[in-house]
Amino acid sequence: MQMVDRLDEGAIPADLGPLDYKGLYKAVGKALFRAHVEGQLKNEIMSKPEVFVEPDPELPLALLDQKEAGKKLLLITNSDYHYTDKMMQHSFNRFLPNDMGWRDLFDMVIVSARKPEFFQMSHPLYEVVTGEGLMRPCFKAHTGGLYSGGSAQMVENSLGIHGDEILYVGDHIYTDVSQSKVHLRWRTALICRELEEEYSALIQSRSHRATLIDLINQKEVVGDLFNQLRLALQRRIKDRPAQTLAATNMDEQELTDSMQKLLIVMQRLDEKIAPMLEADGELFNNRWGFLSRAGLWDKSHLMRQIEKYADIYTSRVSNFLHYTPFMYFRSQEQTLAHDSYSYEN
Repeated sequence: MQMVDRLDEGAIPADLGPLDYKGLYKAVGKALFRAHVEGQLKNEIMSKPEVFVEPDPELPLALLDQKEAGKKLLLITNSDYHYTDKMMQHSFNRFLPNDMGWRDLFDMVIVSARKPEFFQMSHPLYEVVTGEGLMRPCFKAHTGGLYSGGSAQMVENSLGIHGDEILYVGDHIYTDVSQSKVHLRWRTALICRELEEEYSALIQSRSHRATLIDLINQKEVVGDLFNQLRLALQRRIKDRPAQTLAATNMDEQELTDSMQKLLIVMQRLDEKIAPMLEADGELFNNRWGFLSRAGLWDKSHLMRQIEKYADIYTSRVSNFLHYTPFMYFRSQEQTLAHDSYSYEN
């Protein structure tokens, strides 16, 4: 976005050549690709991981509970071995008991997985055989191994489990969650850290939302009354005697005057509602509001994707510590617009 501003201001250096928006998009994309693929970005992160990583001390312990309960744990990452080892040591080792290392947690580690292709295609499999990352070709993965490449089908065959016997945990709705669900029918868990800030913002905005909903409900009542009078006037213009309940015993002048008064009431309610709707969600993001909502009641596109592809979602893996590793999660009851319940005393 800053480069777009610089382009608009004519501040792009001449040695980059004449650029339009399409050319700028390609130039920025190429620069990011080179920084990522050639390792510049990851080298900087590895040199000072404490600047870029916020460790969660409870994450390794949550995984340890799962492992000790008999679950098989796998780490599948697109990163190369050097980066993975460095970041996992920084994030895991100091929080594990009895001199355990991060490798001790996982029954299998796969680096350079090339997701989302990992879920759809079969790439050559290599075993990482030295601490320097040297590899040799292999044709089958085994428990305890460290591998590069391969495929999800290979994982299933190696472990002897398939489909919904696997829970895949990832933080990207497309690369991780939707692809493993669509192509393999794996169970899926989405990690979305922003939910913590959104949840706090929703709690802080309860009073604001309650007042807003009350005003909208008031407008709905007034609007319904206005529409009944409008219908009654329409019927009279067409010489139909049928009346609405709200317009009984009113002549045309009374109907018109009442409608005008109701319009004024609705306009005054709108004057209160509009700025409150505009401000809804500002506690989370002052430009586009809540992550999970579109408007006051509707779900955002992201939230609908999460509901479609993720069997469960949470803000961080360590939240599983609030449950035992033997917990069976069931979906909440799904209500429909025509659902209604009556209870007898």
